[in-house]
Amino acid sequence: MVYVELRPNLSNCIETLSKKEYEQTLNLLLKEGSVDEKLAERLEALRLFLESADFGHLRSQYEGYLTEGRQVTFLIYSEEEKVSYKLVVE
Repeated sequence: MVYVELRPNLSNCIETLSKKEYEQTLNLLLKEGSVDEKLAERLEALRLFLESADFGHLRSQYEGYLTEGRQVTFLIYSEEEKVSYKLVVE
């Protein structure tokens, strides 16, 4: 299982970071020329997350922590065509 770690901040929300990470991962896969299983799993987890996440709800969960100066990390992963995430606040 591959975990995608994203750290939103006051300038970049979780949706923006997810889209950027998806594009970067896709570009890496295309440059590789061969199938890299870890990158393919990462791309799939991000795709499922982008398609299914309620980003308004997610932002409401973590924005308060960011304004308090705390660090927020999302750990995104997929299992059997389903995506899950864990929100970690430090």
